[in-house]
Amino acid sequence: YLIGAGPGDPGLFTLKGKWILEHADVVIYDYLANERLLEFARPDAEIIYAGKKGGDHTMPQHAINALIVEKARENKTVARLKGGDPYMFGRGGEEAEAGIEAGIPFEVVPGVTSAVAGPAYAGIPLTHRAFVSSVCFATGHEDPTKPETMHDWKALAQGRSTLVFFMGMKNLPEISRKLMEAGMPGDTPAALVHWGTTDRHRSVTGVLASLPALAVEHGFAAPSLIVIGQVVSLHDKLGWYEQKPLLGKSVVVT
Repeated sequence: YLIGAGPGDPGLFTLKGKWILEHADVVIYDYLANERLLEFARPDAEIIYAGKKGGDHTMPQHAINALIVEKARENKTVARLKGGDPYMFGRGGEEAEAGIEAGIPFEVVPGVTSAVAGPAYAGIPLTHRAFVSSVCFATGHEDPTKPETMHDWKALAQGRSTLVFFMGMKNLPEISRKLMEAGMPGDTPAALVHWGTTDRHRSVTGVLASLPALAVEHGFAAPSLIVIGQVVSLHDKLGWYEQKPLLGKSVVVT
């Protein structure tokens, strides 16, 4: 089972994902999957961490694929717990293909993607009748082995969609520059959302031209989403999660 763990808030995990975790023999989980979800696993389940973050990989993707196949061939029910949604920049498609090639049946359990949940918790609706009627999700970190980018920067810059970039913090200056070079105004509202929906959630807003400087000034790093578009102007008005009095604070009970 390829299971979407959701964006971080364990309350956004699906009931079907919970049921599978409760019955799985093996749970292989990612860096972005909230470890509290492992509490649903059986006490005797084999728990394996296969996290990857910004160049620090516990195991490369081909090894993860092989591990899933190996455990399934042992006639075990395998729950592959992936941050967000398995098929939204989660390489779930590659893991599903590995199963198919090995003759292993699989199912996909969609999860709430951080691209929707993170901005929502930050007070940014990705669509709004007064501003925009479409959304574009894009990766800010393409496969470095590709001969050229698959992004059509002109289409991204001159379209009217809200843009949401995953995994783009290292390339934020380049993303900002390319969009402006392709025709997007530098004063387009833009935001960063860090660890959206979790107790480490925080956000900052500005405009496209100043976003890289804001990231440095406020210490934003991965995992953060980049959100660009007029809907970002609603952040201060609709931001509800960041108004919670205990957000980001620790409580110790002796």
